[in-house]
Amino acid sequence: MSGLILVYTGNGKGKTTASLGLSMRALGHNQTVGFLQFMKGSKNYGEVKIAAILPNFTLVQSGQESFVSYENPDPIDIQMAQDGLELARHWFEEDNFDLIVLDEILVAVAFKLISVEQVLDLVRKRPPHLNLVMTGRYAAPEIMEIADTVTEMTEQRHAYQRGVEAKAGMEF
Repeated sequence: MSGLILVYTGNGKGKTTASLGLSMRALGHNQTVGFLQFMKGSKNYGEVKIAAILPNFTLVQSGQESFVSYENPDPIDIQMAQDGLELARHWFEEDNFDLIVLDEILVAVAFKLISVEQVLDLVRKRPPHLNLVMTGRYAAPEIMEIADTVTEMTEQRHAYQRGVEAKAGMEF
């Protein structure tokens, strides 16, 4: 059976959350999941805290705890994104996962930490059965074009706009 390519993009909340939900669904069917977070390094995310005790779920972060500057990314941010891309290549070659999520890879492309061409080359090398999810705002048209399913999260309203701070278990 051939795998699918999904893109979760847009300015609304829920891209990482949707990919985590899909991961839980895959785990419920005894599948293996690799979850690679680009541009994220905080150990305070709920998914990072739970990953250690979930069987068949591997979560790796490839980013710093701080935000990345769009105008002037730190060289370490570029290096960490490139390292994440290399890890994804390795995962594809090992072929030990049924589902791989490349969380925030689309933002890493938009911030020019990795190129669209690098992502397209990576996707071409994926094992045929592998389900692949790519998340993040600013999805490049070329990446959306190769996806089987594209979901755009659209923000209608967010609690931040009313001064509500990020809540554990909801935003992180």
